[in-house]
Amino acid sequence: MAGRIEDYALIGDMQTAALVCRDGTVDWLCLPRFDSHAIFAGLLGTEEHGFWRLGPAHAAEAEPPTAARRTYRGDSLILESEWDTPRGTVRVTDFMPPRDGAPQLIRIVEGVCGRVPMRSELRMRFSYGRVVPWVHKHEGRTVAVAGPDSVWFDTEAETYGKDLTTYADFTVAPGDRIAFTISWEPSHKQPPALPEPEQSLTATEDFWREWVEHCTYHGPYREAVIRSLITLKALTYAPTGGIVAAPTTSLPEEIGGVRNWDYRYTWLRDAAITLSSLLRTGYREEARAWREWLLRAVAGDPENLQIMYGIAGERELGEAELDWLPGYERSGPVRVGNGAAHQLQLDVYGEVTEALHLAHMTGLARNDYASVLQLKLIRYLEDHWNEPDEGIWEVRGPRRHFVHSKVMAWVAVDRTIKLIESGDADGPLERWQELRDDIHRDVCEKGYDKERNTFTQSYGSKELDASLLLIPQMGFLPPDDKRVIGTIEAIQRELSTSDGFILRYPTDGEDAGVDGLPGDEGAFLACSFWMADDLAMIGRVDEARKLFEKLLSLRNDLGLLAEEWDPRLKRQVGNFPQAFSHVPLIDTALRLTASGAYGG
Repeated sequence: MAGRIEDYALIGDMQTAALVCRDGTVDWLCLPRFDSHAIFAGLLGTEEHGFWRLGPAHAAEAEPPTAARRTYRGDSLILESEWDTPRGTVRVTDFMPPRDGAPQLIRIVEGVCGRVPMRSELRMRFSYGRVVPWVHKHEGRTVAVAGPDSVWFDTEAETYGKDLTTYADFTVAPGDRIAFTISWEPSHKQPPALPEPEQSLTATEDFWREWVEHCTYHGPYREAVIRSLITLKALTYAPTGGIVAAPTTSLPEEIGGVRNWDYRYTWLRDAAITLSSLLRTGYREEARAWREWLLRAVAGDPENLQIMYGIAGERELGEAELDWLPGYERSGPVRVGNGAAHQLQLDVYGEVTEALHLAHMTGLARNDYASVLQLKLIRYLEDHWNEPDEGIWEVRGPRRHFVHSKVMAWVAVDRTIKLIESGDADGPLERWQELRDDIHRDVCEKGYDKERNTFTQSYGSKELDASLLLIPQMGFLPPDDKRVIGTIEAIQRELSTSDGFILRYPTDGEDAGVDGLPGDEGAFLACSFWMADDLAMIGRVDEARKLFEKLLSLRNDLGLLAEEWDPRLKRQVGNFPQAFSHVPLIDTALRLTASGAYGG
């Protein structure tokens, strides 16, 4: 059975990623890309669907022992796990070197004290656990082949096969270092080069140290900010600059529920806010690469802007269910692809325009087509801003006039007006100023409940929505406006969980709610960070700091966050780790640092 979501560590090479559990089991790895088929899918099923366990030997009927300690080596994505056993202490170092050739996952076992019996169990199952590969020896190396894929397994330890699994049993003493490597290569090509684990370890450590040195944030929350930035970097697909929302699919928003989605794609919204955080912490090259990815993905067809694309800009992300996988803790169905790709979500135009505006304001080298794209997006919004849409939360129920969508349409027009006023673009300034005023008036008249002094989720609705917390952050209204303060306080009253975190919107249990889905979900962590931001903006800085530091306490021991927090089960839920949680963590840390609202 897979571990709790927070029991996992992330390692990756900026093209794909693996999840490593506390007991030394790799339960999730897709090769060669984030969105490729998994060769280890035990996370969403059982050990029969693929895993790689490396740790102290244990009796067959006993649970694998969990590491007594684990940490990332400095500011890197190199995981170090240590086990204390009756016979001694052993360390396993797991990492994926930034790719220069075949993708590799390297695991180095090191004896610390005593003599510790160890075991490696490698069970590769291709196509998300469905296909048992042909495993055989080739010139002294072990290779698993199925269809277009081959995975090569290299180690100095003696291996043997049993029950369609490759084993290695060995003992380590102080100073012993034994490496294990898997490498992926298309099956029709020559074998990948023999790995050089120690050199790769040094190069990987050097890469992360040099990358972190570019960070311009040196405030009191630096540890949390650095770990979040490293996580965002790990979720960036290096060849194109596309940023995945998470490296996993179908980790449930409710244990046992059906809210299970594939997040291994690039949401324009998530990627745009990620770009914002990177720019404000000194990472201009990543921001430039994402802008280039955006221009390629949208090229020539901005009128049909999708809310998400593949990591190389692919448009077709057809959704399917993998019925042979039971799902994480029986939370089915397991989905790959994402049918929301073709939804209408008008807020995306605002997020993209805001990101382009920030890139322009921070002096990112000018790209003329970026300005052309921005103007085209506004021309589309001119004709469509007053239509209903599926909104930021991708509802699968009827379209509505979501207030957040209208606010972000206003943001898109406002930032484009600023671009024209700066002299860096040419457009119908007076006409778009009128459009900006029209959208603002429409929202304030139709999306505001005067009796309750709060904005609502959609026009004519009585429901609240945590996305309304972005109204002051986007500059739609000033923080001290009574309507903003009323909305913040209403969300605190009606969307807070028992432990003070924020739900996205009300759900209706067994009945399909506004999102068209049955069941409930946890507190959406991004919304709780937004609340902390808003509290700081309206002067309640101590309350903001306390909420922020409470949110930091939800991170696992390695500083990682999933999408949501289940207040009933007191555990993380949703895809993991989640960019949309780590980005607002960075943003709130920057805001609180600027305001001086932090503890000693």
